[in-house]
Amino acid sequence: MIDKLEFLLALARERHFGRAAEACGVTQPTMSAAIKQLEDTLGVLLVQRGSRFIGLTPEGEHVLAWAKRIVGDTRAMRDEISSLKRGLSGHLKIAVIPTALGMVNALTEPFCARHPDVRFTILSRRSHEILTLLDELEIHAGITYLDNEPLGHVNTVPLYHEHYCLFINAEQPLAKKERVTWQEIGTLPLCLLTPDMQNRRIIDAHLGSAGFKAPPALESDSMLTLYAHVKSGHWASVMPSKFADTIGVNQMIAAVPIAESEAANIVGLVVPHREPMTPLTAALVETAKKAGPKIEG
Repeated sequence: MIDKLEFLLALARERHFGRAAEACGVTQPTMSAAIKQLEDTLGVLLVQRGSRFIGLTPEGEHVLAWAKRIVGDTRAMRDEISSLKRGLSGHLKIAVIPTALGMVNALTEPFCARHPDVRFTILSRRSHEILTLLDELEIHAGITYLDNEPLGHVNTVPLYHEHYCLFINAEQPLAKKERVTWQEIGTLPLCLLTPDMQNRRIIDAHLGSAGFKAPPALESDSMLTLYAHVKSGHWASVMPSKFADTIGVNQMIAAVPIAESEAANIVGLVVPHREPMTPLTAALVETAKKAGPKIEG
């Protein structure tokens, strides 16, 4: 039964029998037969079929919700039994918003020091993608904003406040100031993250409150791309102060704090709301609780 529920999860995620079968390491006929057997066992039609995958039936959506719970609990049980036999080991997948990538080592370094047999995969993802991946059991945890948009049914551990700085060529007049305002920032040729990023929506809200609605001169989904354009001297950008700590400012670029104290959002760890947690997730939460006060800023 569990393997068939795993197949259903993959099919709902991939929305294609062939891709779902490939993701599960089986043939497409095996995948189709397993879904049909699950339908026969439950006595309901789960998948709307045509010449291709159309979607899940209403009954299929209900079964999918149960499948996520059952598969998640089964994986947690297997991980716990494994840790009892061999100690904590395995593979932790964490998805992180781009602006927080530079601080992930504040979690991974102490975690690996205590649990050297655990491997990590760190993914750069948008905030809404992180929540989707958590819901689909594709990652163990995420690092995202905690206080700006609905998070759903997750457990959270605050890590730090994201304060913003103006990144600007050191020769520009605003680079000489101790602090700048959103009104001053709005007059500059800006390069910012794309609108599908929550960081961008936060910055747009601040600029909008200052009376600026025009789009930036340049957009990118890469913080390094923005940094390179600021470095060229023509553009300026608004980035988290922690990014300055991570990449390091030099004589060519100034990171000027923004005057408004309310320009801060809470970034933290999110994990599935499940009791008991998997041993890996529980250990990560414990590490985050210890690291949070040390990386507050």
